[in-house]
Amino acid sequence: MRAALRRVIAITRKEFIHIRRDPRTLMSVLLMPVIQLLLFSYAISFDVGNVPTVILDQDRTTASREYLAAFEHSEFFRVVDHIESDTEADNAFDTSQAKVALIIRPGFADAIAEGHKAEVAILIDGSEPNSAQLGRAYAVALSSTEDRHVLVSWAENQGLDMSAVGGLSPQIRTWYNPDRRSADFLIPGLMVVIIMIVTIQQTAVSLVKERDQGTFEQLTVSPIRRAELMVGKVLPWVLLAFVETAVIVAVGVLLFGVPLRGSVLALALGSVLFVFSSLAIGLLISVRASSVEVANMAGLLISFLPGFMLSGFAFPLESIPPALQFISYLFPGRYMMVIARSVFLKGADVATVLPQLIALGLYTLVSLTIASLAYSRRLS
Repeated sequence: MRAALRRVIAITRKEFIHIRRDPRTLMSVLLMPVIQLLLFSYAISFDVGNVPTVILDQDRTTASREYLAAFEHSEFFRVVDHIESDTEADNAFDTSQAKVALIIRPGFADAIAEGHKAEVAILIDGSEPNSAQLGRAYAVALSSTEDRHVLVSWAENQGLDMSAVGGLSPQIRTWYNPDRRSADFLIPGLMVVIIMIVTIQQTAVSLVKERDQGTFEQLTVSPIRRAELMVGKVLPWVLLAFVETAVIVAVGVLLFGVPLRGSVLALALGSVLFVFSSLAIGLLISVRASSVEVANMAGLLISFLPGFMLSGFAFPLESIPPALQFISYLFPGRYMMVIARSVFLKGADVATVLPQLIALGLYTLVSLTIASLAYSRRLS
């Protein structure tokens, strides 16, 4: 047992020496995850605000100005210009000067005074679906509010008492992320995506480098056993992945103020299983790849695309086609994404995320078994 431990430690020490002698690898392992987290956190945002808006007021009355004031004072809309014709609205869209155009036709105030519905044209640039959808929702909400004010004013002018009229007053409360900050949603997911990318890609090239350097054959004829060789080669990447996870969590909590409300134990258990399952995927790539370039491309392809598209990071899994939902079960990011966001935002403990932990544990067991068999066959 001691002899086996000494051999594993010797292989592990050799891997650390290789990593230390290659500054680019060391930088990519330790610094790139933090750099990627900062870049993605600042570059990716689902918060929409200050949407550039142009206004065409052809009525030019007190009623039209009061209506437009609701949009001008809104944090969502940012009025960039008051235009004079429909052609200018088209030009503002064509040149991307504006995303929303408000057009009030002549007769707006007269329609309200006569008790009719005054029509307003709200044009929205649909080239950005997210902004377009939110813009439509905000415009409808503001118009509904102004419509209520118009109705009350008209009733009071007719001598009616509106205080006795009932109404609907929805009380909306957002749970887990009351400020609706994108960072609180993105950073736990980015932790999963970045760790998956770095771990798979670095492990994928480990065995291929040995073959390219001509040292793989020397290792296979040495007294080191196959299991000891595999453990010794992946152990450094396991330790580095744990350090990366801790650093990313610390950066998210301390720099971006992301709340860590749940059980640290649940997050740690999920991270351990997730790292081992990612290492198994990287080891499988390393066994099958014919060169370092192929291993790098395969590692990036298998980690990046599923990490973003099939883990629930950017899109809800319920909204993607059923075939892709089924494929998402083949990647560990799906399970870890639920664990990370539940622990960070929802205050989950081990019992709450136990189904995901069990699924990730089974995934880790199966993937490591397959990787070990493939590695042993490669050595034979």
